[in-house]
Amino acid sequence: MFKRIFRIGQAEIHAVVDKMEDPIKMTEQGIREMKEDLEQALEAYAKVKALAIRTQNNTEKKKLEAEEFEHKAILILQKAQNQELDADKAENLAKEALLLKKELLAEATELTKQGEIHNHSAEELHKNVEVLKFNINKWESELSTLKARLKVSKATKLVNKQLANIDANSTISMLERMKEKVEEDEALSKAYAALADKNKSVVDEINSTIGGADSVNHELTALKKQLGIDVD
Repeated sequence: MFKRIFRIGQAEIHAVVDKMEDPIKMTEQGIREMKEDLEQALEAYAKVKALAIRTQNNTEKKKLEAEEFEHKAILILQKAQNQELDADKAENLAKEALLLKKELLAEATELTKQGEIHNHSAEELHKNVEVLKFNINKWESELSTLKARLKVSKATKLVNKQLANIDANSTISMLERMKEKVEEDEALSKAYAALADKNKSVVDEINSTIGGADSVNHELTALKKQLGIDVD
C-alpha cells in the first residue's frame, strides 16, 4: 500500500516535468517494475501452490489415519467376539477409535476446504502471472518499435534540419553571380579577339587576303625551274 502511495506521489511530481521525460527510459523503467512484480507473483504462486499441495497431502494422510482407526475398531470388536478381550472394554476402545476416526475425518474435511481456497488463490496468481508475462512481452515489443521509430525520427529530423539550414536565396544568388562571371569572361574573350584583329598590320592583312605563303611557293618553284632543278 505504501509503495502504491509513493508511486502516486511520484506520478504527480513527474507530471510537472512530463515533457522532459525520455519515453524510452520511462518504458524501460515500466518494464523493469513489471518484471519485479512478475518475480513477486511467481514467488507467491510457488508458495501458495506448495501450500495447496501440502494441504492435499495432509488431507489424504488424515483420511488414511481415519480408515486405520476404523479398521482398529473392527479388530477390537473381533477380539471381543472371539472372547480374546472383555466385551465392555472392547466396546469402549472401539468407541474411542471411532471418535478418533471422526475427528480425523473432520480435520480432513477442514483441510479439504483449505486446500480448495489455496488452489483458488494459486489459480488467481497464475492468471496474474500470465497477464504480467503478456504485458511484459507487449511492452518490450512496443519498446523495440519505439526505439526504431525514434531512430527514424532523429534521422529525419537531422536531414530536415540540414535542409532547413540551407539558404535557398543565397544559393540562387551564388549561381547568378557564377553565370554573370561566365558571361563576363566570354564577352572579355570576344573583346580580346576583336582587339587582336584590329592590331594586325596592313601587310599581314594583305598576305592574309591573297595568301602570302602560296605566292612564295610559286616563286620558289619558278626559281627551281630556271636553275634546272627538278620540281616534284
